[in-house]
Amino acid sequence: MKSHHYKSEIKWTGNTGKGTKSYTSYERSYNIMIHGKPTLKGSADPAFRGNAELYNPEDLFLASISSCHMLWYLHFCSVNKITVIDYQDKASAEMKLSSEGSGQFTKVNLHPKVIILEKDKIELAKSLHHKAHEFCFIANSCNFPIQHKPKIITLETTK
Repeated sequence: MKSHHYKSEIKWTGNTGKGTKSYTSYERSYNIMIHGKPTLKGSADPAFRGNAELYNPEDLFLASISSCHMLWYLHFCSVNKITVIDYQDKASAEMKLSSEGSGQFTKVNLHPKVIILEKDKIELAKSLHHKAHEFCFIANSCNFPIQHKPKIITLETTK
């Protein structure tokens, strides 16, 4: 197997002057820095004292699953001569917490809405979601079900 390597740097930005002296004395904010890319500002989920205006790890995890699936899907449509002109996904996920406070994702639902040009390829376009799932690097790294509920329509249907 060929290996790919990734690097990121995380910098906590939430020291309000007292460090982590108490549970309420610090902010959960941080920066994600990846060489050559804009800094991404993050925080914990608001349920864990985070800033609702910033991305949290759970948001980014779900977006990673959805975007990886989309990129593979677009690839398979391209090689199968299906012209995708629009793709949107309103993904959702469930995370369950234990009584001790640890947790894990238990399921993800992808709801891609795809507009294609070829009306005779709607069924093939729908089936390629399964293939995209099989190839998605992120989905292959998950230990919970990822469901796909795609809606494929043609451009002429939208008019």
